[in-house]
Amino acid sequence: MARIIILLLSALNNRRMAQYEAALAGAHTSHWRGTTAPRQAAGVSYRLNGVADPAAPTADPRVAGRPDGRDVSGRDGWTEVWPARQFPPPPPPRRRWIPRWVKWSVFLVLVGLVFRRAVAALVLAALSAGLHLVGLNLHLPDVRFAWPWQTASAAPATSNVDLGPWVLQKIEGISKPALGTENFNFVFTHKVSKNIGPWPCWYSSTFYAVGHASATVNLNPGPSWWATATGHYQLQVLSRPSAGHSGRVSIVMTLPPPQLPQNVHDVTIDNTLSKPLSTAHSWTYPGLGCGTLIRPQFSPSAVYAAAQQQAFYRVNHVSSVTRPLISAAESQATQIIRNSFVQPTVNALGYTLESFTLRWAS
Repeated sequence: MARIIILLLSALNNRRMAQYEAALAGAHTSHWRGTTAPRQAAGVSYRLNGVADPAAPTADPRVAGRPDGRDVSGRDGWTEVWPARQFPPPPPPRRRWIPRWVKWSVFLVLVGLVFRRAVAALVLAALSAGLHLVGLNLHLPDVRFAWPWQTASAAPATSNVDLGPWVLQKIEGISKPALGTENFNFVFTHKVSKNIGPWPCWYSSTFYAVGHASATVNLNPGPSWWATATGHYQLQVLSRPSAGHSGRVSIVMTLPPPQLPQNVHDVTIDNTLSKPLSTAHSWTYPGLGCGTLIRPQFSPSAVYAAAQQQAFYRVNHVSSVTRPLISAAESQATQIIRNSFVQPTVNALGYTLESFTLRWAS
C-alpha cells in the first residue's frame, strides 16, 4: 500500500513540474500556433526609398527573404518581398489516459484505508453529535481514535471473547503424540547349552549393545478427559486487553503419564555400535557335533532378538533407563503444547501467557 501511495504522489509531482515549466516558457510558446505577425501576400511590392531609381544598387537579397541571392528588384524601383518562412506547429498536448478526478479518487480512498480508524472515529463522533442535536439517542459503535502506527502495535480488543474454549479447541486438534527418545547402552551375556548324552555342550558370549527407545505422551486423550468436572484444563484470565496493552492469562493442564514401550519391537538395537566382548564354550565345542547344535543359536538374527529382549526389559524395569525416557517425553509434550498451540492462540486473541503448568495424572 505504501508503494501505491508513493507512485501516485510522484505522478502528481511530475505534472506540477510540467505546468511550472510551461509557465516559465511563456504563454506564446506554450500555446503557439504559428507566427503572430500578419503574413504578406506573395508578389506584393513596396517602395523602400521614395523615388524609383532603377540603376541604384539593391539591398542584400537575403535581407528581403530570398535565400538564393538572385536580383529581386521589381518594376519602378520596387523591391519584391517574399513571404516569411513558416515553421511546423508543435505537436498537440499529450492526451490524458487517466482523468484527474480518477487519480484523486484513488488517492483519497487509499488514504482513507490507511487512516480508517481515525476516519471512522471522526465520522462516528460527528454523527453522534448530529443525532444528539436533533434529539435522537442511538447506540453507535464505540471506535476510539488512533493512528495506524498505534493500532499496529496495540493488542486487539478481545475482552468479550471466551478464551477458554478457543484454547481448548486448539488442543483438541492435536493429532500426533509426543515422543521422548533416548539412547542407552548395556552389557548382556547370551549362553546356549545343549548336552549330547554324557558330553557337555555349551557356548557363551558377552555383548556390548546400544539400544534406542521412546516414551509416548497422548496429547489429546479425548473430550471426556477435558470435561469441566475433571479439572484437567484450567484457564484463568488475570487481566483483559485495554488501551493498547495485552491481557494476561494463566493455564494449568493435566495429561496422562507418559507410556513406556509396550512391545519388544518398540525398542531397536544399533548394530553398528554393538559388538561382542568375550566368549566361552565347553571342551567339546565344536567337535562331537556340538558346533552344529550351537552355531545357529548365535546367528546375527538370534543375537539381535536376544539384545532386543534385554533392552525391552531395561526400559520398563531399570530406573536409570526409564527415568530419562519419561523426562524426555514430558519435556517434549510441554514444548509442543505451549509453543505450538497455547501460546499462538492466546497471542492472536490479544493476551500474553503469564504462566503455563503441565501436570501428570497419577
